[in-house]
Amino acid sequence: MSKEVLAGSKSKPVAQSQSLSATQVAEYLSNHPDFFSEHAWLLEKLYVPHQRGTAVSLVERQTSLLRERNQKLHGHLSELIDIARHNDIQFDKTKRMVLALLEAQTLDDVAIAIEESLCQDFYGDDARLLLFSEKPLNVNSLRMLSKADCSIVQPLIETSLPSCGRLSEAMNRFLFQENAPRVLSAAVVPLVKGDTLGLLAIGSFDAEYFQSSQGTLFLSYVGEVLSRVVAHILQQPQA
Repeated sequence: MSKEVLAGSKSKPVAQSQSLSATQVAEYLSNHPDFFSEHAWLLEKLYVPHQRGTAVSLVERQTSLLRERNQKLHGHLSELIDIARHNDIQFDKTKRMVLALLEAQTLDDVAIAIEESLCQDFYGDDARLLLFSEKPLNVNSLRMLSKADCSIVQPLIETSLPSCGRLSEAMNRFLFQENAPRVLSAAVVPLVKGDTLGLLAIGSFDAEYFQSSQGTLFLSYVGEVLSRVVAHILQQPQA
């Protein structure tokens, strides 16, 4: 196929039997991307129907497409920048929480650090730390119960994984006590270090704040750190 045929040169007309199909033209142009570099004058003569019903030259259409593509890329870049900023903020908050937990000397210190971090930095409305123990411990800021007393939340314990969403009325009342009527969604994290040590429950007054479909990577990380800190303190004589 000669370039003159596509370029509309003044050579002898092509016979009807040699007419080109749209597919052939498209294939040729696809295989020869420099075609319009050699026949730039064609760009001003070719028009592409616009969705508004008008016709624009190929150059204008290409410019418009490039502008639209640039706007999409700019929007995508802005989203990535926003995500990076959000991640930086989340990292700083998480670091503060982990450092506070590492400095905790008692279980009460742990409970206070968790409540301050989750309710202030991560916008939870209520945070409860519940630990399982068969022996009495000197604590004020958290609840100590035997596993036998926690049958209501046994399904949450058995998963060993964080759970998010709406709890049953009985579970909600058991975990959040006086605040239960206001807690409309929650995240529950089992604390596992060999055995299940307890539960961390984070409540929100917003029914959509914790949803069953959301990721639990951050909650799993909090659970792992908290489990290690609690296990370490429980091994100390003063616990």
